[in-house]
Parts: sequence; structure tokens; C-alpha cells
Amino acid sequence: MARIVLPFEYKEEAGSSRRDPEESDELYRSLPEALQTACQENRHLWDYLCLLPLDEIATPEYCTELKRSHGDGKEHNLIYPIGGDIFIHLYSVPGGGRPNYIPIEPGLTQDLSTVLPMVEERMAGKAGDLGEAESDEGKAEALAELVEKVCIERRNGASATSSNVRSSKGKKGKRKGNEDKIQVTPEQLKALKYVIARDKVGMGVLEPMTRDSYIEDINCSGVGHIFLEHKIFKGVQAAVAFESHEDLDNFVLCLSEQIRKPVTLRSPIVDATLPDGSRINIVFGREVSRRGSNFTIRKFGGTPLSILDLIDFRSLNYEMAAYLSLMIGEGMNMFVVGEAASGKTSLLNAVTAFMPLQHKIVSIEDTPELQVPHANWIREVGKAPIPGEQKAQVDMFDLLKAALRQRPNVIIVGEIRGEEGTIAFGAMQTGHEVLSTFHASNVEKLIQRLTGYPINVPKTYMDNLNVVVCQNNVKLPSGKLGRRATSISEIVGYDPVANIFSYVEVFRWDAVDDSFEFVGKRNSYLLEEKIAIKRGIPSNEKWQIYSLVERRARILERLHKDKGVTNFYELLNVLAKAQQEGLF
Repeated sequence: MARIVLPFEYKEEAGSSRRDPEESDELYRSLPEALQTACQENRHLWDYLCLLPLDEIATPEYCTELKRSHGDGKEHNLIYPIGGDIFIHLYSVPGGGRPNYIPIEPGLTQDLSTVLPMVEERMAGKAGDLGEAESDEGKAEALAELVEKVCIERRNGASATSSNVRSSKGKKGKRKGNEDKIQVTPEQLKALKYVIARDKVGMGVLEPMTRDSYIEDINCSGVGHIFLEHKIFKGVQAAVAFESHEDLDNFVLCLSEQIRKPVTLRSPIVDATLPDGSRINIVFGREVSRRGSNFTIRKFGGTPLSILDLIDFRSLNYEMAAYLSLMIGEGMNMFVVGEAASGKTSLLNAVTAFMPLQHKIVSIEDTPELQVPHANWIREVGKAPIPGEQKAQVDMFDLLKAALRQRPNVIIVGEIRGEEGTIAFGAMQTGHEVLSTFHASNVEKLIQRLTGYPINVPKTYMDNLNVVVCQNNVKLPSGKLGRRATSISEIVGYDPVANIFSYVEVFRWDAVDDSFEFVGKRNSYLLEEKIAIKRGIPSNEKWQIYSLVERRARILERLHKDKGVTNFYELLNVLAKAQQEGLF
């Protein structure tokens, strides 16, 4: 099984960790008040702090909520809660590489190596008492009740330091056996309830990472540490590591069985969706993955980021958001293009708040990621063929053809990769608004890929695509990496005689000072020739459309800065009301 590998040598003498927090002296008094309270309510957190060599790494900062500023600097040492009695210690080794991500769970500092197998064996004999719980919460509660039935709590004694925790320098924690196989301390009882529910119902050692709302991606590249993509600290290394191929293979097999998509040597690759909407890809065995089995989980984001959240992150500015609101509201077709993990889907989700709430939306994806807020939303997902079973495949092409018969106002395609691209452009020609994401680095590459094999969109169709937003990972002036809408361009048309495409760049990101320039002001083809006409502005006064962009930008800015609106659904409701009253 996976082990916890700490990036420092913890204290051998854990005796102080057995005392109640408030009865301790120096250490407890040195903690901030919020951390003192957390230690009183969560004994395992206090035990962990007592194990830390605080003279070497200093007392961690305690943050009940992380801010973007916490990611500044190269060295970090803080603890934050993620719910369910779980805390995360984010620690950077001085002069080291990635920050270390250490889950502080019930049981981390308890010796369960002897008592856990015996409790599980006793529980197996009482499996009939579990009942018929359907939800994960119900199953976890039933397991906790069963643990209480097979355990006797004793209060005079101390639990040992967990045997599955070792120093990265080779020191192992002490072990203390349990004289009575079923007697446990209160701390061990709490740890048993958590660990059994975590392993039987949850995601095992991945549970803290799947619960942490700040984690975007979980990556296991083979034997060794698990790596994470953190919203605040970017790339971090989890203290969870697989030390043998056998341990990793067993974990991957259990994981695939749990998601009901078992992997085998004959079918070693699995793509699936977890119950919370997260995407998982598993590759099993050294025959196809030389470093050993691997898996990648792309976390489901919960409440989607709003356009104001993205402005907070400096991905775009208010004028760009106002421009996009006009394009989406007036039925322009738009692609968000960029490399993998550049924020394409996040931006596409965010702009759905600009679509009228009375619209009927059909989304088409191979793996569900989109979160459309409209009540009249049909969400369709492709179905891959099942090896060994005679079940029909339903691909993106099939779903897109079906969508055209459902009379939607807007069709959102999660990502265009193949022949469904031609159908999408055909839908544009028949008056359907189409939004999608696409893997390309810029407008030229987008056109080359769309008009080339295997997508093969006719070049004369290209002017049906109105707006292209290029969303990329870029190096900022500070030296850090960030996600930015590097350009917004308008496709004007195609000249078949010269075989050239014409487009206008409307917004451009300046890499020197990390700012955005409205280069298309007074030169926007769509604003002047399409949007102004749709809004009834006379041709000799079409410059007024730029005042509308500015007015919308100021409205968004006031909502953001003065009213404190950032939540996606709160912004959606405010904009819906403003649209009804003709204010936006």
C-alpha cells in the first residue's frame, strides 16, 4: 500500500503528543489561537505538530482559507483545513523543488497496523449488520456504527506512532502492540472509523486530495510520489508514495473496480467519470507503461468560476468580458482555443452566464465537464464501445446530429477533434449559435487544423466562426506561469482566389507589463457590422457600440469591486435581472 513519506525527520520522542493540548506548555502557547482551537477539536492535528522538528522548520502558519497571495514566494509553511477532520500541511524544503503536500488525517499518528486487520476481520463476521445504505454517506455511517460494535474503548493508555509513517531519510516510527486485540484508545477509535470508511467507500489514500477544493489534478506517473496541481501553489508533491509495482498495481486494480471500470492486461486503459464528476484515466501494467501503472484524475470544480473570478485571476479584463457578453448575447459563434490545461473550459463555462436564461442549450461532450446554469439544458455525453460487449458506440458526431433535431438556441461542444467539426459548422450555417473549445495555439493553427485532415471543414465555411479566444499558459513578468486570454480575434472571411483568410485582432495581451490592449477599438468588424446592426444603431452612428462595451465593462467592475459579487450563480442572477430591465 502507499506510504506517507515526510520531507523531514520527525521527533523520535512522541511522549509529549500524548498529553492533552491545553495541558502542554511552550508549544501550545506558541500556536495562534485558531490553531489552538483546531488542535483541541482534532487530537491527530496536535499529535502531528508534536512530531514536527519545529526548531528546524518553524511553526506553520494556520489559514482557514487560502488566498492567491499565499502562493507568492518560493518557500511555504502553512496548514489549512479541508473539512472532515482533515488538514493539509504545505511545506517547502529550503532550497528544494516542489512544495510538499502532507495530508494530516485521523490515524496518521496512530499505530493501526495490528488492530486494523483484526477489526476488519471482526466486521466481516457482522457484515449483515451494514443494512442497505445507498449513498456513500450512508455507507460510511453504517461502517462507523459497525466499528463501534466490534471495538472496546479504553482511556488509560497511549497509541503508538503510526508504522506507515517514515522519514524520507530512513527513520521509522516506534511501534506499540495492543495487548487486547479489540481494545482501542479514543484516538484509535476515531482513526479506525475514518480509515475504514476512507478505504471501503472513499478513494483510499487519495481521499484528502479528492476532498481538497484547491486541487485541480492528481497525477501518479508510476512508482514513487503522487504529484498534484494546486490552484494556489501550482505543482506540488504529495507525501503519499507507492514504493513498489505490486503496491501500485493492487491500488489501481482496486480503484478501477470501485469505479466499475475494471482494468485488465487485455484492456489496460480506462477512461471514466467519478461520482463527483471528476475525470479519471488509468493505464495498467508495465507492459504499456514502463514506470508502472499510472493514473490521472482531473477534478470536477464544483461551482464554476465566474467571469469575475477570471478577472480576479487576471486572465482577462472588464472590457474583454463586456465584449464577450455582447458576442454571446447576440448569437455569435465562438471557439476558445489553447493548449491542454490552459483554462479553455473554465472560460467557456464562465461566458454561459451571458446567455439569456430563456434559451434552450444542448451540450455535447465525451467526458462531462461543462456546467451550464440554464434550466432548459440538455446534457449529452458520448458512449465509448465496451470491449467484449456488442453495445453500440455513440460518439460526438452522432450526438451533434441529434442535437440539430432538438431545436436548441445554443449548441456547446466540449471539444472538437474530428468529423463532428463539419457538422458544427453546418449548424452555424443554419442559424444555431455554436460554442466550443479546440486545441490550437493561435488563429492560424486553428484554421489549419479545422480545414485539414481529419476535420476537413470547407474553407468557405470558416467565416461562420465569428470569434476566437486564444487562452494560453504564459510566463508572467514575475517569472511565474499564469493563464491568460492572450488574444481575441474576429474571423472576417476567406478569399478563394488568393486562398487567404482575413481576421481582426480585437484584444491582445502585453507580456511586458501583463496587461491587455483593446487594439480593435474603432476597428471591430463584428461590433460595427453585426452587433450594431442587430441592436438598431444607424450605420452613421455605429461608433456608439464602443460606448456600450465601455458601459458594460463599468457595470461588471462595479458589481465586482463595489458589490463584492464573484460567485457564478450570484452573478448569473444579477445579470438576468439587469437584462430583463434593459440595463445590461
